[in-house]
This record gives sequence, C-alpha cells and structure tokens, in this order.
Amino acid sequence: MLPKEILDKVRRIEITTSRLVTDVFAGAYHSAFKGRGMEFDQVREYQIGDDIRTIDWNVTARTGKTHVKQYVEERELSVMILVDASASSHFASNGVLKNQLAAELAAVLAFAAIRNNDKVGLLIFTDNIELFIAPRKGKTHVLRVIREVLFFKPKSKGTDIPGALEYFIRVARRRCVGFLISDFFHADFQKSLNLTNKYHDLVAITLNDARESVLPECGLIQVRDAENGQLRLLDTSDERMRSWYNHKAKERWEARNRLFGQTGVDHIDLMTNEPYISALVSFFATRRHRQ
Repeated sequence: MLPKEILDKVRRIEITTSRLVTDVFAGAYHSAFKGRGMEFDQVREYQIGDDIRTIDWNVTARTGKTHVKQYVEERELSVMILVDASASSHFASNGVLKNQLAAELAAVLAFAAIRNNDKVGLLIFTDNIELFIAPRKGKTHVLRVIREVLFFKPKSKGTDIPGALEYFIRVARRRCVGFLISDFFHADFQKSLNLTNKYHDLVAITLNDARESVLPECGLIQVRDAENGQLRLLDTSDERMRSWYNHKAKERWEARNRLFGQTGVDHIDLMTNEPYISALVSFFATRRHRQ
C-alpha cells in the first residue's frame, strides 16, 4: 500500500501534465513521432526510382533479379523513457532538482504517448541498470512509470550511459522512440549513440543548471563530486579560477552539442530554473517541419 503523500504527489503530476498534453501538446507529439517506426512487409522486384539502400541482397543473389524490401508504417509506436538517476541528478542551485524535472518530463511524454495509443516503457539507470519496465499501454501503467521516476531509490551513484544504451538495444526488439534524459556528464558515449540511433529513434534531453556553467564570486568554497565523493577547495574570489571554470563549462557544452550533431541524435537543452514547455513545443515543431 502506497503512502498517501506519494499518491497525492503522483496525482498532482498527473493532473498538471495531462492538462499540458491536452492544452499545449495536442497533435504536436503525434505529428512529430507518429508513423516514424517502420516494419518489414514484403520483398518485390526492383523498380526504377527505388532507394538502393532497400535492396535485399540475399534474395537478389538467390533469384538473379534485383529485389527490394518493402516496409509499412507501424500502427503504433513504443516509447521508451531512459532516465539517468545518478547522484548528480539530485542537484539544483535554483529551481527544481534535476530528478524532479526528469519526472515531470517523463510524465508529459508518457501521457502524450498513451493519448496517441502508443506503448510506454521505462529504464532507470546509474552505472547499473536499476529498473526496467517493458512498454505497455494504459493510464494505470503510465501512473506506475511516473511513480517509479519520482520515488525510485537507486543503489548506485555513478553514470554509465553506454551500458544503459546497450541494454536498451538488447531489450527493445522493435524500433522505439527513446527519450534519454540526463545531464550527460559521462564522457565517451559517441559509439553508443551511433549504434542506438541506428536501431531506434533517439532523442537526448539534457538537464542543465546555471551554476554548472557560471561560477559566482563567493570566496572559498568546498565542492564535492556527487558521484565519486571527491572534495575540492575552490577560491571563487580568484578571477582566473572563475574564468577557467566558465571556460571548461563552455567547452563541455559545445562538445556535447557537437556530439549530438555528429551522431544525428535530436537534442533538447533544458534548464532547472526555466519552464520546459516552450522548448518541447519548439522541438516538436522543428521536427515536424523537418519531416
């Protein structure tokens, strides 16, 4: 039996996000994602104008005539929400905590999916796979997804994005739309992004906090790495220290955006102290126009 405060919080998020989906995202999600999944239908002989990438070389070699694979749009999509629950997600200098923002985003995406009769699944990860819920339909299932994102207690503190994406590929046999929600402090996951985006339609949602890019002048401060526990003393009154910090943050930001561009992964940047609605609407619109 769930405590009343947990049920109340889930209920509040349900009311808020379902209203957002109805009032703001109606049709936007559908036009941005519906029909993106394709499944194999049949093989037929090649006709002038066919995309050569669809040639079935096995059938072509066996028959001596060029054949291509035909695909049909899937009638429904499977949406997988991948949430980074590492220790760095329990942070915000101003606004909501990253993990709280992740929970509300997951709720909005989940309600948008079931409104379009799609399936929704959940993968919570740190440097281990903490929880996997297979895609299903229905409001009861979505409420479970929201509850887990809100209140799940991970056993580990680290981050392993490649491990999470490899697991996603392994358990998702059919093409999915995957929303990967993280602050992306993990290094070196380009290969995993490329591979995942080959099999699935991956969208990266980055959760940022203003204090991660600009260091204020406030004297000596001691900071702790949330994931490995390392302590460091910073003299924020030193202009060179602040300049170094801000420069490194800018480099990290640019490198991450460059990585998403190189891998062809759609990307949404969000701040913990800013409304996310306009960013989501803009993303849906841009994606719809690009299609």
